[in-house]
Amino acid sequence: MTEPVLNVTTTDIAPEAAVLSAAGDIDFGSEHVLRTAAASAFERNVTRLVVDVGRVRICDSSGLSLFVDLHRQTTARGGWFRLAGPGPLLVKTLAVTNLDRVLPAYDTVDAALAG
Repeated sequence: MTEPVLNVTTTDIAPEAAVLSAAGDIDFGSEHVLRTAAASAFERNVTRLVVDVGRVRICDSSGLSLFVDLHRQTTARGGWFRLAGPGPLLVKTLAVTNLDRVLPAYDTVDAALAG
């Protein structure tokens, strides 16, 4: 059996806050794994969402689009969306696409939660 391309674990921080820790590749074929984990968090009324991307190797346009969608969903609920631990390539990609202006990124999960 082959390993999944993307693994996501969820940690509820408070009734309204959760951290989704992603490991692997966020791309067209795997973004649904992260989307499903976020949908599950939204079903629990999470409004503040941190996605820990510290162990993400690749994030293509599907992943970026998902991040924008999660940002929209959390702000529509009166909350926020933040990224934690992005590597240099993802930081550069966010800057080049100007998504760094919309999607706050922090060095650590703790920093993202503290905002």
